[in-house]
Order: sequence, then structure tokens, then C-alpha cells
Amino acid sequence: MSRFTVRRTLLAVLAASAACVSLPAFASKEKPVIGFSIDDLRVERWARDRDYFIAAAKGLGAEVSVQSADGDSAKQVAQIENLISKKVDVLVIVPKDQSTLTNVLKEAKKAGIKVVSYDRLIKSPDVDVYISFDNFRVGQMQGAALMKALPKGSIYVLSGDPGDNNAKLFKAGAMSEIEPFVKKGDIKILGEQAVKDWLPANALSIAENVLTQFNNKIDGFLGPNDGTAGGIIQALAGQKLAGKVPVTGQDAELAAVKRIIAGTQTMTVYKSLNLIATEAAKLSVALVKGDAITYKSEKAEGGIEQILLDPIVITKENMDLLVKDNFYTKAQLGLK
Repeated sequence: MSRFTVRRTLLAVLAASAACVSLPAFASKEKPVIGFSIDDLRVERWARDRDYFIAAAKGLGAEVSVQSADGDSAKQVAQIENLISKKVDVLVIVPKDQSTLTNVLKEAKKAGIKVVSYDRLIKSPDVDVYISFDNFRVGQMQGAALMKALPKGSIYVLSGDPGDNNAKLFKAGAMSEIEPFVKKGDIKILGEQAVKDWLPANALSIAENVLTQFNNKIDGFLGPNDGTAGGIIQALAGQKLAGKVPVTGQDAELAAVKRIIAGTQTMTVYKSLNLIATEAAKLSVALVKGDAITYKSEKAEGGIEQILLDPIVITKENMDLLVKDNFYTKAQLGLK
């Protein structure tokens, strides 16, 4: 079977079985159709984004087709091609690997479809807007929290998946806070590793290996997100060190928030998913209607217009903010 036949067959399967709403043949400015392509809906964070986005878009009179690539780059490309063939007005994309999307984005541009890079930057001239939180600032918050918890000692640095541009921004932000302590001689960086696919299992393996390598003499871990922090903490628990070694995270996942309450995770960063999803839905509709949009004065890498939102550090001290924002209930957090 030829590669073309395989690809055409895959597209046919996706068109028949994709978990999404039925799309009209032609959309209108009054009722735009948005294709939402997500890296992996098995990740709690992205499932929340989806739900908030759909609710906001429907409130604006738009229809949404959601597709999950399940962490597969080739599948994401095929799904986006499928959405293009359905004549959506806007593509909102959480990329698995931005480097694989070059050709399909050219197809979207040729078809007159607007493209929004959602939370992860796609460095392509065919992207209209990038919307995210200030991810360099997220990294700064992580680095500052780790230095506050551990002003002196030896740390190990984990970063996110190499194919995710955000991973680079998180790490750069964190290191901007950590490096002054390194220069003073207060902090020693024992090593650095990227966590492929952001998988907790990969972070667990890395942490177990480095704990063995350094005979458990590691005073802190820079965890790039909550999932990987969970893997690190599992490794620490295996050595009866959970709660004794600071570990950072981000995303305010429920398991992570519970670890913060229990004292095994130092902090997380709350990026209001309701806020980014709602703003992205508004942005998508505005792009279709040709409404005025206010961008950040400084463009993203690649000269792409961008909208950056503000994140918030979460510790034991301000945990109630998540309840006030209706992100979690007191019952979910085990709070009275």
C-alpha cells in the first residue's frame, strides 16, 4: 500500500469517527466554525481547556469541532487536514510538535483559514496569532520559589519536552532566577535533562537514576510541570525523601494541589484555563468577523502577533484562590 493510500485511508477514518460536532458545509461570520486541534486530551489540563473553550465559543454563537491527536504528531497533521477539508473558519491548535505542521499550515493559509496557536507557540508565518500565558514569567515563578525554599544546596534541573517551545521559555525563566545564586556559589546545578513528551513516567525514571547517581544528595528539583513533579516526588518517596526535597510544578492539577497541601510539592502555577480558553474563543470569533484585536506590543518569536495572560503562584498560603475562581471545590481539595 502506498504512503498516499495510507494517508487517504487515515483521513477517511478520521472523518468518520472523529469525536466532534457535525459541521455545516459553509460557515458565516455570524456563526463561525472553529476547529480545535489538541495535542492530547488524556491530559487533565487540556480536557479542561476544551470544556471552557466550547462553552465560551457557543456563548458567542460559534460551533466547535474538537479533535485529539493523543500525543501523535502524524495523527494531528491528518486531523488538521480533515478540519481544513470541512471548511472551518479558524483553526485553534495546541501542537504536539510544531515542526511537523509547516505544510498543513500552508494549506490552511491557502484556504483562507485563520490560525491561532494556543498556549504553545507554532513558529510559522502562517499563524495569525499566538495566545498563551507569559511562559517566561511562569518559569521565573518556579525558579524564584525553588530558591526561596532552598537558598543554598545542590539542585537537579528537569525541563519539558524538547519539541515544545514553552519548555524552553519555562526553563529560561527559571534559570534567570537560579543563575544569580549559582554565580554566588550558593547553588550547584548537578545536571539537566529534558522530559520527553512531558510524561510523569519519564520524569520518574530520570529522578530515580539521578538519586542513585548522587547517593540521594540532591537538595531540590526544578520540576517543569505538575505531571513531571508527580514523577519526581514518586522517586523521592521511594527513598523516603518526599516532603524533604523542594519540587516545583505548574498547571494547578488536582493531584499536585493535594501534594502541596500534603507538603510534598512546593508550589504550582495557576494559569486560569477559563481565562485563556474564553479569550481564545473571543479571539477566534473576532478574527472571523474582522473585529479590532489588541495585541502585545512585542511580537512572539517569528514575528507572530501575540496575546499574553498573567499566571499566579499557588502555595499552601493562597490555596483558597482556586476555590474562589471555581477551579476546584473545597471538597475536592479536602478543605473545610
